[in-house]
Amino acid sequence: MQSIKSNALEPTRPELASLSRVQAVLRLLPVYGLPLLTLLLIVFFSLLLPDTFPTWLNARSILADKSIVALLALAATLPMMAGRIDLTVGFGIVMWHILAISFQVKYGVPWPIAILLVMACSGFVGLVNGVLVEVAQVDAFVATLGTGTILYALALWHTEGRQIIGTLPADFIAINSASLFGIPIPAFYVLGLALLLWIFSERLPIGRFIYAIGANEKAAALNGIPVRACVIGVFVTSGIITGLAGCVLGAKLRIGQANVGLDFLLPALVGAFLGSTTIKPGRVNVWGSVFGILILAVGISGIQLFGGAFFVEPLFNGTTLVVAIALAAFAQRRRTVVRPPRDPQPAPVESESAKAARVA
Repeated sequence: MQSIKSNALEPTRPELASLSRVQAVLRLLPVYGLPLLTLLLIVFFSLLLPDTFPTWLNARSILADKSIVALLALAATLPMMAGRIDLTVGFGIVMWHILAISFQVKYGVPWPIAILLVMACSGFVGLVNGVLVEVAQVDAFVATLGTGTILYALALWHTEGRQIIGTLPADFIAINSASLFGIPIPAFYVLGLALLLWIFSERLPIGRFIYAIGANEKAAALNGIPVRACVIGVFVTSGIITGLAGCVLGAKLRIGQANVGLDFLLPALVGAFLGSTTIKPGRVNVWGSVFGILILAVGISGIQLFGGAFFVEPLFNGTTLVVAIALAAFAQRRRTVVRPPRDPQPAPVESESAKAARVA
């Protein structure tokens, strides 16, 4: 059972060549509509808030605050390519940032080893999700909701409802607080991961296999694609990326607590769903997810600078999710209508006199 479908509907070069210039522009609008809308939002808020929005401080704040959400959106994008959904990207980050701090504070594990252990644990949870979905044939939504809830319960048990506080190494804190060329280092994690996943999904055969599974699993299996291995693999990779995001969150918060993390689930899924409406409309894709998170970040930042209330962000995320799902469903529809063949004209009835004349 699939939670979502992945069908590519982007225009082809022969199709664009057969259209007029105006028709080609209109045909390309769904492809680049989200990046253009993001640019328009930036211009809009810059004109209305010239002293606060178009500043380097605000840009740094957007990049620093939304990089973790972008990492989770990229983690959620991979299973969506295969027609599945992974809810542990939101639940798991609660456990992983707690473990990243606990390994160092409670057990004295060096921070590089702690990060590797967290990513190994998150990869194992991804393996469990993949086995449940592909081997046990449990729906991806149900399976990942169950494992995610278990992770959240384990996080509560591990912390006993308290904060985990201790002295963390400066090098560990620097994985979030450091800057490169004045840009927060987490933004480079997002850029590097996006490039890696883009190569993986668009330039390698395994990426085409995953998209084929998302479009039609049975047809992919009949064509010799290892469906089970690919699906389990995307869940494991998604889990590892979520573990990395948890480590970055731990370095940012510097404390471990179980009441954070779930707020990341909705915007991460919104970004991935919204990304399926752009760049490659109708198909979940890496750069679409990046722009999906970017437009959320720009919109929320502008509204907050206007003095929006504390409930504006979840309201904006929820509304955008509904719109994103509706747009994704619309983009997946066929743009060509197959006309039924015309009924053949009935042969004229030959009269008896005509028959007699023809015989004669």
